[in-house]
Amino acid sequence: MFAIIETGGKQYKVAPGDKLKVEKLEVEDGGVVAFDKVLLKSDGKKTEIGAPYVSGSKVEASVSRSGRSRKKIVFKYSSKTRRRVKNTHRQPYTEVEITKIS
Repeated sequence: MFAIIETGGKQYKVAPGDKLKVEKLEVEDGGVVAFDKVLLKSDGKKTEIGAPYVSGSKVEASVSRSGRSRKKIVFKYSSKTRRRVKNTHRQPYTEVEITKIS
């Protein structure tokens, strides 16, 4: 059984037991979150495709932890003008474990 969910402007293929990092959610560590934007749901025999979402379906997950990803370098350069700007960015994320697809 698997499903395709949408969260944080991205789509993820998930199955029970999967761990994934999604955009930061306002949920405490150890809490439970339900994703109701299910685009596709399949159990091996029957596949439901939403238009745009499958009605009555949701994916439940438990929050493992929240954090920030590794540092990314943002470098802006303009030739012939002596412009060089170096910045860094750390994207916040929430790590979830899929528990149930219904």
